[in-house]
Amino acid sequence: MSFFTKLSRSTLQFHNPPSVFSFAAVAGPKEGQGPLAKCFDRVESDAYFGQKTWEKAESALFKEAVVTALDKGGIKSNDVDVLISGDLLNQCTATGYAARDLAIPYLGLYGACSTMAESLFCASMLVSGGLNCAVAATCSHFCSAEKQYRFPLEYGGQRPPTSQWTVTGAGAVVLGKGGSPFVTRVTCGKIIDPGITDANNMGAAMAPAFCDTVKRHLKAVGAKPGDYDMIFSGDLGKLGKKIAVDLLKEDGIDISENYEDCGCMIYDLNKQDVHSGGSGCGCSASVLTSYILPQMRTLKLNRVLFAATGALLSPLTTQQGESIPSIAHAIEFSTSI
Repeated sequence: MSFFTKLSRSTLQFHNPPSVFSFAAVAGPKEGQGPLAKCFDRVESDAYFGQKTWEKAESALFKEAVVTALDKGGIKSNDVDVLISGDLLNQCTATGYAARDLAIPYLGLYGACSTMAESLFCASMLVSGGLNCAVAATCSHFCSAEKQYRFPLEYGGQRPPTSQWTVTGAGAVVLGKGGSPFVTRVTCGKIIDPGITDANNMGAAMAPAFCDTVKRHLKAVGAKPGDYDMIFSGDLGKLGKKIAVDLLKEDGIDISENYEDCGCMIYDLNKQDVHSGGSGCGCSASVLTSYILPQMRTLKLNRVLFAATGALLSPLTTQQGESIPSIAHAIEFSTSI
């Protein structure tokens, strides 16, 4: 028995769409000074989150988001069939170590900044296939990411205008069977590599992947951009957002009227020194769970296409001069089925 219909090679439409039970967003100090400050479930004033290292702080951030999402839905950890998550750190240690304390069956994955969409993709398939409850979650932390991918904070290296600020934040979504909003369709991304080698220009590296996924999703479901209340990209930032709009226009697709980027939403680009905007797994995850899904709960948004983007580079490949392969996965939410 099939639980979904294949609309294309990589786009699925669920027969019994999983529903969003509950969700939560936890953010750090800088994010708490941005436009979405009042939307987060919790804003921590201390970037250490009461821990001794940045890595432990990221784990604590992640755990708080998952626990809060479960509490908001009145769900016990024993009722969750699986936790699907990942992060930016080597071997996904931030989420893996947090899972030790959550006592929930765990599937770890790595999609860089596309992890929120990737985890939702997998969780939706499992719930559609028979599981009662699954949690999709991810996180990132500015300090742990800088330490791994670039330089220790003490180094004080200058950041170019195209660079983005890794969000200290986490988001968790509890999927099950019930009321709206629903995950109705999903599209798996393909690796797209435009040949960008500058690790400080990830928006340009990821924009073509976002465009490819959006084009394939729209074609598969037979939709136009205007059929959605909003289309959200993960964290292309100011530069990548402009590139995405221009690239899609070249293919006759205009998303400019109902498109926004999570990396441009989470910070005030005029007042906060984040250069091109936000990035990191926690960027799209915290915007989704603090702004997008609440807007759907109040029916201010009814049909949304959420396409989180990820740059699949590593510190080693960057040092070896490799280009940056990127990906984007699309999740379609709707308040009706």
